[in-house]
Amino acid sequence: MYNYIIGKVSIQENNYIVVENNGIGYTVYVANPFSFEENKESKVYVYNQIREDEYSLYGFKSLEERDLFLKLINVKGLGPKMAMPMLATGSIAGIMDAIDRENILYLTKFPKIGEKLARQIILDLKGKLARKEETNLTGSFDELVSVLESLGYKNSEIKKVLPKVNASLDIEAQIKEALKLMLK
Repeated sequence: MYNYIIGKVSIQENNYIVVENNGIGYTVYVANPFSFEENKESKVYVYNQIREDEYSLYGFKSLEERDLFLKLINVKGLGPKMAMPMLATGSIAGIMDAIDRENILYLTKFPKIGEKLARQIILDLKGKLARKEETNLTGSFDELVSVLESLGYKNSEIKKVLPKVNASLDIEAQIKEALKLMLK
């Protein structure tokens, strides 16, 4: 499995780029080919799909974009050729937010995504798309988060107060500080 290719973008077409690396030109399907500069070296994160009749490379500017793509193509009824236009016309944060908020109207604006598939996307991915900043923040407060959850606070409420809690305090002081913030 390839992770990324570093090479010169030699060709840009409507739905793919050709990345030249060590004399080999790799056709890489991307969401927005014109976001890559032609004749300039780029790092393209890739996903290679191998099927009986097809070997394709899909490329991304960031790991976050590739991670979202991989989660999308695991949804029943949604393949790479439907996920790429979603990434091309929507922002990563917008797609993740629409899934978390169950915004079917937003998801059905993408090509070939009907109401039934939008509901399936929400069903399969809601709550599974953690943003990196949130993951890092909650990771340093694991014990505090579990205590607040056991006291009955919702995860969304906890995430709002975590940035305001002093991480250098011991756990008891963190709990007191978090509870004060929750009551405000």
